[in-house]
Amino acid sequence: MTNLEFGLTLTVVGISGTMFILFLITLVIDALNKFFPPGAKGKGE
Repeated sequence: MTNLEFGLTLTVVGISGTMFILFLITLVIDALNKFFPPGAKGKGE
């Protein structure tokens, strides 16, 4: 395996892993917004 193949493989794995983690974060944020809607009962309002 050459350095170019290793670099391209690492780049693709890193980008896809980052996109997957960001997708999971958006799912968690959407779930929190569903269970705890913003502005329902604000403490400082």
